[in-house]
Amino acid sequence: MAEASSNLEMIEKVREHRRREVTSHDRRTRLVEILEAVVLAIVAITTSWCGYQATLWVGHSARSYAMASRVTMYEQQKVALASQDRLYDLLTFNGWVAAKDSHNALLVNQYERRFRREYAVAFAAWRKLDPDNDAKAPPGPTFMPEYVNANTTEAERLAGQADANFEAGVRTREIGDDYVQITVLLATVLLLTGVSQHFRHIAPRIFVLAVASSLLFVSTYCLITFPRA
Repeated sequence: MAEASSNLEMIEKVREHRRREVTSHDRRTRLVEILEAVVLAIVAITTSWCGYQATLWVGHSARSYAMASRVTMYEQQKVALASQDRLYDLLTFNGWVAAKDSHNALLVNQYERRFRREYAVAFAAWRKLDPDNDAKAPPGPTFMPEYVNANTTEAERLAGQADANFEAGVRTREIGDDYVQITVLLATVLLLTGVSQHFRHIAPRIFVLAVASSLLFVSTYCLITFPRA
């Protein structure tokens, strides 16, 4: 009887030990499942956020490119007008020179009245240098510092604005690409989390989940540091 009682006690202890192991295993498994659910939830939210931000930044980039194209069109118009102004200035000046050489004072005055206002300022400054007697004088008013074309100045300003808009488009597009790259990284996290759920043993499951969590941490950190639209 004593030996049978001892065997029963041994069996009971073994059963109790197994129950404790099963309970501990179940707790670890349950904890891992909770962590996997948390990772999946964070991945779902961050993926949606990345897609939303990428769409906004692509929209900003498209608007900047469109603005750059529009400003470039205005710039070309100003360049064409500036070229026409310069051609008009050269033609009227050549006519003035011909009238002056022919000693036609009436025609000279008519040409001078037809000078554009901007050109008249440069012409007056050029005449003060006595170009008829001073060989060092510039060959014409267009070579004077006073010669300014408003259309040329405006074209230069528009060119700078177009360049700034184009650079803004490139910069915002790159930010959108950064968000897309984070989406790819989050897809990797999702894949690893799904793979970890197919392991029967808890150790490899925890290892794969740890790798996925590390990638998720890196992704989240990048999203915090990225500019938002």
